[in-house]
Amino acid sequence: MKTLLWLVLFLIGLAGVALPAVYLHAASQLPQLETEFDLEKQLRNSIEGERMSLRAGTFDRSRSIEYKRPDFARLPKDLVALYIAQLGCPTFFQTPREDGPAWAWRLFSLVTFGSEPPGDGACERLIATRLAMALGIQGNLELMVATHRLHSFLQKDQLIAYDLSALYFDRGIVGVEDAAFKVFGRELDTLQLPELAELALTLPPHSFYQDAVFCRNASLIRQNRDVLLDDLAAYKLVTEERAYNARSQPVFCQR
Repeated sequence: MKTLLWLVLFLIGLAGVALPAVYLHAASQLPQLETEFDLEKQLRNSIEGERMSLRAGTFDRSRSIEYKRPDFARLPKDLVALYIAQLGCPTFFQTPREDGPAWAWRLFSLVTFGSEPPGDGACERLIATRLAMALGIQGNLELMVATHRLHSFLQKDQLIAYDLSALYFDRGIVGVEDAAFKVFGRELDTLQLPELAELALTLPPHSFYQDAVFCRNASLIRQNRDVLLDDLAAYKLVTEERAYNARSQPVFCQR
């Protein structure tokens, strides 16, 4: 019995030394990610470079390649509602930001057991991980460390804003503003609920961007768009009347 106790204490002590060492090693492989300024700088460099590659190939000067600092207040609230609903976290903004032991346990469970506890913290983790991947970070441990760092200085609304600004759709098309202009030929803030629901189909976890751009499978797009609108109404994120009116509209490419 005494031997077993000493073994347990030894393993706990070993973990107390090894885990911080592994964390610090993984952190040393990452770009600087201590503040929102660091994140913005990293995204600006990569996204402006990506947009420039498209401009160089097509000589299209219709839109600026400048990366604008994400602003949650500029995002259409219906698009945000569609996004959090499809992430599986319709109460994302009704629950407190996950932090402390609960957040630490989530990351530990994911790395150790390959699963994580339920709750809106899962969406916080998913979004932060996507941001880390948008920065080109690879490897499970490196992604976990980067996810933790990003989550440490981004609030829930900032996580959404940065995520939607950094989603890759196609060569030179990065962020929902680029995607909206490519699909609809208009700026994001001019789109109405039916169009925003179509745009939501181009976002994760869906994959209808190419179909939307080239107007393929219009009937399938409409069917799935209407499912998203039904979900939105079921979650009380829009009224039944607004969802019904949006479902009555044809998809954009059939107008």
